[in-house]
Amino acid sequence: MFEQSLKNIDNILRADNAGGALDYIEQTSWILFLKYLDDLEETKKTEAALAGKKYSYILEPQYRWGSWACPKDIVGKLDHHKALDGDDLRDFVNIKLFPYLKKFKISAENSDTVEYKIGEIFSELKNKIQSGYSLRNILDIIDNLHFRTEEEKHEWSHLYESKIRGMGNAGQDGGQYYTPRPLIKTIVKIVAPKIGDTIYDGACGSAGFLVEAFNYLSGNREELSTKDWNILQHKTFYGKEKISLPYIIGIMNMILHGIEAPNIKRTNTLSENLTDIQEKDRYSIILANPPFGGKERKEVQQNFPIKTGETAFLFLQHFIKILKAEGRAGIVIKNTFLSNTDNASVSLRKLLLENCNLHTVLDLPGGAFQGAGVKTVVLFFEKGAPTKKVWFYQLNLDRNLGKGNPLNENDLAEFVELQKTKKDSENSWSLDVKDVEQKTFDLSVKNPIKSDEVVLREPKEILAELKELEGEGAEIIREISKYL
Repeated sequence: MFEQSLKNIDNILRADNAGGALDYIEQTSWILFLKYLDDLEETKKTEAALAGKKYSYILEPQYRWGSWACPKDIVGKLDHHKALDGDDLRDFVNIKLFPYLKKFKISAENSDTVEYKIGEIFSELKNKIQSGYSLRNILDIIDNLHFRTEEEKHEWSHLYESKIRGMGNAGQDGGQYYTPRPLIKTIVKIVAPKIGDTIYDGACGSAGFLVEAFNYLSGNREELSTKDWNILQHKTFYGKEKISLPYIIGIMNMILHGIEAPNIKRTNTLSENLTDIQEKDRYSIILANPPFGGKERKEVQQNFPIKTGETAFLFLQHFIKILKAEGRAGIVIKNTFLSNTDNASVSLRKLLLENCNLHTVLDLPGGAFQGAGVKTVVLFFEKGAPTKKVWFYQLNLDRNLGKGNPLNENDLAEFVELQKTKKDSENSWSLDVKDVEQKTFDLSVKNPIKSDEVVLREPKEILAELKELEGEGAEIIREISKYL
């Protein structure tokens, strides 16, 4: 029922011309959020009554779901005399509801509350549904959906993930919205967070890493104490996201997976100066897939000791700095980081090896990320001691990865097992850092067992690199032109 409801909503939005495919999930999300909030308030009201207490609603009466969205008559059916429709409904949402909800960002006691998230979400978006009649049809569909039982929330979380996955497959920026869940689950297993850790993703997108870390830690819910559950809810997961759409989706994704007030901030992580990071700002676990291929402005680069326009390299500096001593990280980055000979790449590899124990590198095949034309690796490291030995695992599959043949957890099972002991195999080997060239700190993935093989690169990877080099060349020419 839930799946068909989402399809029906997409059809209504398409007919309404409410933007493109990415806008559909944004518009569905804000309505789902308000329905979720209504169910949450009713659940808390019932819990308070059972405890002999009175519940204080977050929203004023006229802004609650049962007042404006779907008021009911005495038999529980939609009251057509009270229910707004057409222009009246659209104007109420645009002129009254959204401005009211935005104010919570100012009035909330702190940023960790549901109230603050309400204000933050509705400060970041606007209603793009042009017809009030279309909006009425969507409200009627969503009114029949509920978030009250664990089964309902579980089903919703899976459906929402599938919507995000569809966004990830929709275009060249797929990785921004969706990192393959089998890969995320594997990274979480290797890093192995525990209750009490603070888990951070400074480029959280749709919050896939935070959601999977929550699933990992809350897997046996019945075994968790009330204290443990409160720690997971309020003092464990932290994220930052620069762009409005993935930020909103990330909050909704975490809520649907069971985190009531996600600690995600809408901010540009790279605008923070590294010298301003203090011990109180640090985290014990970092899980991330920062955007790569982006170009940051000169003023942003000034926040970092190693100057580079490459977004992912700036994020890596940020992650190393903001990780606690003995903290652990699993970070996706493009594989050229291991071998590039430019000053920034060399300096960054040196920084990583000297300040952290880069104990594991997972080399992924082309096609692991839908819509991304570059190959990637995952860096696993611990902060506080220099690297002595790096264990490499090269994921070699007997098939080409693609939209109809994605990465799965079985593909990564051997890696997970061998990583426990850092065992050598046909696909894995160790590199002693004292054998690494000390001028370039080259960490290229070179399987000594298959050293005679010629590795053919994917055409998409070659094209993506050519585009990147073309962009870098144009930037250099512009810089030179200033002096002519």
